[in-house]
Amino acid sequence: MRALAAVVMLAGLSVAGCTDDPESTEDAPASDAPRSLAPKRTVTPLPTKPQPTPTARTTPPSAPRPPVIGADMSWPQCPKGMGIPEKRSQGSPLPLDSAAYVILGLTNGPGFTPNPCLPDMVDWVRERDLLVAAYAVGSFPDAPTVATYGGLGPFDGSTEEGALANTGYQQARFNVTSMLRTGLETPVVWIDVEPVPDFEWSADLEANAAVVRGLARGYRSAGYRIGVYSTPLLWEGVVGDLALGVPEWRAAGQTSMAEALDRCRADWVIQGGPAVLGQWVEDNRDRNVTCPGTADEMDDWFHRY
Repeated sequence: MRALAAVVMLAGLSVAGCTDDPESTEDAPASDAPRSLAPKRTVTPLPTKPQPTPTARTTPPSAPRPPVIGADMSWPQCPKGMGIPEKRSQGSPLPLDSAAYVILGLTNGPGFTPNPCLPDMVDWVRERDLLVAAYAVGSFPDAPTVATYGGLGPFDGSTEEGALANTGYQQARFNVTSMLRTGLETPVVWIDVEPVPDFEWSADLEANAAVVRGLARGYRSAGYRIGVYSTPLLWEGVVGDLALGVPEWRAAGQTSMAEALDRCRADWVIQGGPAVLGQWVEDNRDRNVTCPGTADEMDDWFHRY
């Protein structure tokens, strides 16, 4: 049944200018805190003599799960020499055996370029019975790309902003097609917003924000939840004060797990959403750690085959 649904969706995505459901809002993950029912009380006669007050017994709250360590990987981990000329793969180290989950990159850098070994990465994850999710780099389209896709989508393509948003929307649909073709399943797609060497964002922050809004709508219309991957500085430098209010995966660069966990704090908010993951780079590997509370709701963020 799932295979049939995938085929139907894939067929729909391959048709240029497909229609879109109304834009939805991001649902907050449901709390799984235990619920308790108050005991029924009955009235009893007052004792004739003073009686000792029984000590109330309460069940201590369960302790939150400790942080869960994982990884992300994309085209750099493909065998050396694959991909587009500007982004040849490097054969970088694969995730450590200790990783409990892996977030797979869908692109070979910019939009409309697939990760050249995504099928092998999906197989790698499945063979190891790892939790999996997906992310995709967003990028600013060149003029020929906007001419191709600017009129195809739910936005008014007669305006510059609408044409850019439609192109972002089609970037997302391109990546959804990649997932369907490779059998990659995920409850959420993380939108990676940062500078893309050789495929730079424009100097117009509003234009850049239009592309990101289109990306968000493209993934949502295909049935995926979304989050953003960035830092406050990188986000502001690309899209200004755009606030989607969606969950956040926060990068800490070449630092440590302690610093990645520190990024879960409220003073590292990127665009108004809650912190889900922190990332740091160590020994040429992208490593990740769950923010407080995420370890108790892993099914909301990852798929297991």
